[in-house]
Amino acid sequence: MIKTVNNYVIYKPYGYLSQFKSNDSKQQKKKFLGELYDFPEGIMAIGRLDEKSEGLLLLTTDGKMSDYINSQKVDKEYYALVDGDITPNALEKLKSGVQIGFEGKKYTTKPCKVSKLSEIPSLPERSKKIRDDRHGPTSWITITLNEGKFRQVRKMTSAVGFPTLRLVRVRVGSIQLNAMHVGDVIEVNEFF
Repeated sequence: MIKTVNNYVIYKPYGYLSQFKSNDSKQQKKKFLGELYDFPEGIMAIGRLDEKSEGLLLLTTDGKMSDYINSQKVDKEYYALVDGDITPNALEKLKSGVQIGFEGKKYTTKPCKVSKLSEIPSLPERSKKIRDDRHGPTSWITITLNEGKFRQVRKMTSAVGFPTLRLVRVRVGSIQLNAMHVGDVIEVNEFF
């Protein structure tokens, strides 16, 4: 019997956990991906986005596909709104790797692609307001990683003195967010 594989590309909204339900009573008031769509049994997120992050998330029922995308170190691109006018020095530090905490130990991130965006990206307004310019300047950067430690981008920008205020994943490999809207769910035959 051939097992049916289901693959989805979704725009994860801010405030949702990258899981489908919880038996944990502490999480009863949380929002889960299962509220967006009637996903099939056995569905899993390929790389998670934390509750405060939003954007492109791939889902599959194929464990091998999930492992492939994670183990092959597929590029993941994020747009991050950071607190302050980010400096060239901070961008260079991010590019070459910075030390962050991971599982109670110090970890130096791998070199990655980072640049300051010259224009504010065209993204949907976030459901929870972000502080405004009265509280000081902000900058948008693009950062492309091929690793994915827990809350890595947030830890990296904080390590160079520019904490992340908003984080949106816009690309995984060749799959892009493009014109998707918050909460969109698109079923696809294959990812790559």
